[in-house]
Amino acid sequence: MNQLNLIEVLNQTTLITRIVLAVLLLVSIWSWGIILSKILLLRKINRESETFWKIFRRGKNLSEISTACEALRFTPLVPVFNAGAEKSRAPAGVLQRTVQHAATAQLTRLEKRMNFLATTASVAPFVGLFGTVWGVMTSFASLGNASAATLRAVAPGIADALIATAFGLFTAIPAVIAYNHFVYQLRNVGGQLDELQMELLASSSGDLA
Repeated sequence: MNQLNLIEVLNQTTLITRIVLAVLLLVSIWSWGIILSKILLLRKINRESETFWKIFRRGKNLSEISTACEALRFTPLVPVFNAGAEKSRAPAGVLQRTVQHAATAQLTRLEKRMNFLATTASVAPFVGLFGTVWGVMTSFASLGNASAATLRAVAPGIADALIATAFGLFTAIPAVIAYNHFVYQLRNVGGQLDELQMELLASSSGDLA
């Protein structure tokens, strides 16, 4: 049984297919860079968020909590807490708007480059499909000029066409999985920010002042 020789197939690809594969390869590398950086960031956020809640629960007042959280640099809970602590003596409406604005800013920061993953997940298969369609067209065009229509004559062109689709899926599938995972993680972060907002609103009555 013959095994697929990927290098041989790549050597037989047309210029258009090579351009498509190069674009998909660059997009894939960039996507994996985003994926790895987001994974590392979210791990740090999860660890620091757990530490923050322990400090918050043990804290006797807002000033003490703020001082204890100075070493936490990655969790968005700290900047939101600090924004709320500065307005702890303000009316509840002002405090709520301040905390909401800070939470929105933090979530927006965490969502950076997520659009690239979503775009990669949706567009990469179609880029690969374009390469496939072009390869099939080229294959049948060359077959029309061949003296005999045999499988050996059409096989290289078909392989050239299908490898573009394979690269498109190779690029899109990790982006889809990572995007959905990050959306789930950011929803959890958003839930913690909502919980912190309620805690700060409760503290404005003097519980932690």
